[in-house]
Amino acid sequence: MYKYIRVLFLISGLSFSISAETYRPNIIFILCDDLGYGDLKCLNPQGKIATPQMDRLAKEGMIFNDAHSSSAVCTPTRYGILTGRYNWRSRMKSGVLNGYSPRLIEEGRVTVAAFLKDQGYATACIGKWHLGMDWPKREGASEDAKNIDYTKPIANGPLAVGFNYYFGISASLDMPPFAYIENDHLTQVPTVEKEWIRKGPAAVDFDASNVLPDLTKKAVDYIADQANKAKDAKPFFLYLPLASPHTPILPTKEWQGKSGLNEYADFVMQTDATVGAILDALEKNALSSDTMVILTSDNGCSPAAKFPELLAKGHNPSAQFRGNKADIFDGGHHIPFLVKWPKQIKAGSTSDQLICLNDFFATCAEITGGKVTDEMAEDSVSILPALLNRAEKPLHEAVVHHSINGSFAIRQGKWKLEFCPGSGGWSDPKPGSADSKALPALQLYDLSVDIGETKNLQAEHPQVVADLTKLLEKYIADGRSTPGKKQENTGAVSISTEKKKSKK
Repeated sequence: MYKYIRVLFLISGLSFSISAETYRPNIIFILCDDLGYGDLKCLNPQGKIATPQMDRLAKEGMIFNDAHSSSAVCTPTRYGILTGRYNWRSRMKSGVLNGYSPRLIEEGRVTVAAFLKDQGYATACIGKWHLGMDWPKREGASEDAKNIDYTKPIANGPLAVGFNYYFGISASLDMPPFAYIENDHLTQVPTVEKEWIRKGPAAVDFDASNVLPDLTKKAVDYIADQANKAKDAKPFFLYLPLASPHTPILPTKEWQGKSGLNEYADFVMQTDATVGAILDALEKNALSSDTMVILTSDNGCSPAAKFPELLAKGHNPSAQFRGNKADIFDGGHHIPFLVKWPKQIKAGSTSDQLICLNDFFATCAEITGGKVTDEMAEDSVSILPALLNRAEKPLHEAVVHHSINGSFAIRQGKWKLEFCPGSGGWSDPKPGSADSKALPALQLYDLSVDIGETKNLQAEHPQVVADLTKLLEKYIADGRSTPGKKQENTGAVSISTEKKKSKK
């Protein structure tokens, strides 16, 4: 698992390089679904949900206090994680895919899985995909359950973008088809109809409440299998996008009532136990010291968690942040981000660096010494300097945020400029509401003194508004937010949601 490379460090404007035998760790990326920042005890001491395994991960590794998903909803964030490119550069300008949507990742685009595969990694995805795949269709098929030939191979899924192995579900747990996919085939053809919020084709043996335990077992088995292949000295990358604690909120019997709060909190505790199972599997197979484990979430907590019920019992899934999943407010995209890497990261450390989940690609590239071309990872910045406690200046010039309805925000230092009058999502003031229409078209917040985004300063700081607007426009026009050759966006990108509505 060692490779000779030259590593270039840039610190305070000074550069130096080191030629050395560089260790390539195993990499496990655990992506929780709709887990709030405030749901982890290690991030929110006032929280009421016990998360001993996530707290253990934080204690043994590093907490990032200012980490963000590239979108406030799931499909777009997953696109950013795997491609290192902002989701709004893809054909998806708002919303999410469904279980039958065609492939979102563009043909020919290199993903972090394909990149690591080229670096000699075994690659696997176990969990919720939600990035589209091309289902085999009979004549006259449409983008739904009708006319799908479930007996034939599925094209352009995880195997087509760099994964050696896949097991999981096509989209969210509340989206049909309700059946497992292994590699490019369903493990059981849907012959019945079932309903978990949505109704649709299902395999006879599929039960949504079994998905978290099944994914956990598959991941634990995969780790053991890779340990048995250790003699081949081939590192592995396991992308583990869980379907929890997203709806349907279905904690198994042993976890029901454990939190003393509600079913969502119970489901968070069961998800926490899955994290523990992964950490235990690494230790059992003597892989813990050789593995970098990342734990994060695809966006903020959903209102489906029943915020009023939780708040009445002293728990806020969004912690100190305004809003929730889907919103342009920080509650929509300010997420947990914990990293354990025993050979490199100091236990119990923290970082205040502003980072984005898109940064995973560039980080993997710097760790492995692989070359990223101009056509790859256009919005990805390596966070390795922060992981190694060597970052003495901001890693990002700025980070762009995006909401479910396509509203933009840009964050630079303490300033956050939002290009919409309301939440851009599900919180009040909702897009198009009377309250929203009565507000200024832009929102500017100084997060250093107003983390809850309560005082709009756009009128008091016109130059900040102008500068940040210009920077976002540059990022859009350049097709990238990192240095390199200009790239093309997939379709036109408009900052204003009002302009988007007028074009429909």
